[in-house]
Amino acid sequence: MSGELPPNINIKEPRWDQSTFVGRANHFFTVTDPRNILLTNEQLENARKVVHDYRQGIVPPGLTENELWRAKYIYDSAFHPDTGEKMILIGRMSAQVPMNMTITGCMMTFYRTTPAVLFWQWINQSFNAVVNYTNRSGDAPLTVNELGTAYVSATTGAVATALGLNALTKHVSPLIGRFVPFAAVAAANCINIPLMRQRELRAGIPVTDENGNRLGESANAAKQAITQVVISRILMAAPGMAIPPFIMNTLEKKAFLKRFPWMSAPIQVGLVGFCSMSVTSLEAELQAKIRETSPELRRVYFNKGL
Repeated sequence: MSGELPPNINIKEPRWDQSTFVGRANHFFTVTDPRNILLTNEQLENARKVVHDYRQGIVPPGLTENELWRAKYIYDSAFHPDTGEKMILIGRMSAQVPMNMTITGCMMTFYRTTPAVLFWQWINQSFNAVVNYTNRSGDAPLTVNELGTAYVSATTGAVATALGLNALTKHVSPLIGRFVPFAAVAAANCINIPLMRQRELRAGIPVTDENGNRLGESANAAKQAITQVVISRILMAAPGMAIPPFIMNTLEKKAFLKRFPWMSAPIQVGLVGFCSMSVTSLEAELQAKIRETSPELRRVYFNKGL
């Protein structure tokens, strides 16, 4: 699109219609585009300038709508939405695909020995800690103590689960042993996420009506949100960690991998929202407040987080 760019394009929202699957897919493919991690500091700063200028009503001559949206997504990929600080490279959403593919593939390849389990589970939880810190809330940031507690607890839980299951699966089918890394990751998520978000469990998270009007904070909504995040994190890991064991178990019996065993890790690497709840599920005092201000309201909405 060329010509005079209108000053009222809402770049605070995604470019595509989020009520459709295609719109959501386009948005998240753009947000997680791994090519963004290759951008130079000059390109990132230029994108920031374009976005900040446009929000102030300054439109550079010749700027097209496509260029504006490209700048917006580059900006969103590298700068924290609350603080505006440039985020740590490996903690950005654009780094998730290459980093998770590599770490997951290696966890599922090198799982048979204790040193390998210790090393790769530690690498995985260290990466998770960097991601959680990088994408922390600007309004309620994690303290160093909270981050450290979650990191140590999740790493300990993952390693203990992996080593314990490795010991139990020594005398069963090798295929069963290949699922040990998945079980370790699931255990770590069950520990890590509630600890990382313990402040929300105490103070609650914002709940709104269908128009986005804030009604208050609810610890019950936080419990539901965190439960959903734990389940979704485990389910998201399932395709990449539950399907490859069957494939690798078959491939390793073939002549190719017996001849080139070093190919196991690269092949393994290669294989590899908003919610609502009923008002009656909220705390009694918040229900009373809502009945006073919005007696007809039946459901409230909250962001479950990542």
